[in-house]
This record gives sequence, structure tokens and C-alpha cells, in this order.
Amino acid sequence: MALPVHASTNDPAPDNSHDHRAHIAEEQSQDAVEQIVPLMPIVLPIVGGVLMFLLAFIAVSMA
Repeated sequence: MALPVHASTNDPAPDNSHDHRAHIAEEQSQDAVEQIVPLMPIVLPIVGGVLMFLLAFIAVSMA
């Protein structure tokens, strides 16, 4: 099977349609951290409030 040839360079062009690594790289272009970062201003205060409530509850129950 002959590879397609670029007209300007006369070099065979690689066929990337079956390259699984290129497909995986496209899927991983959206990093998990990048998806979570916009939620941090909402999540951190809520988790901090829950943590303070739990610590206060433990302190009162021990007293």
C-alpha cells in the first residue's frame, strides 16, 4: 500500500487516522484539575464550614 505523497516535498505523509496515541492525546487535552478549578470558590467555603462545625461539635461533646 503506497502512502500519500506531499506535492511540495515529495515525502510520504504519515497516515494518522489509525494512530491511537493521537486519539488518546485528544481525550486527555481536558485535564481533570482544569475541570475542578472553577468550582473551588464554591466548594472550599462549604467544606470549611462543615469542618468547623464538626470540630466545634467534637469540642462541645468532649467538654
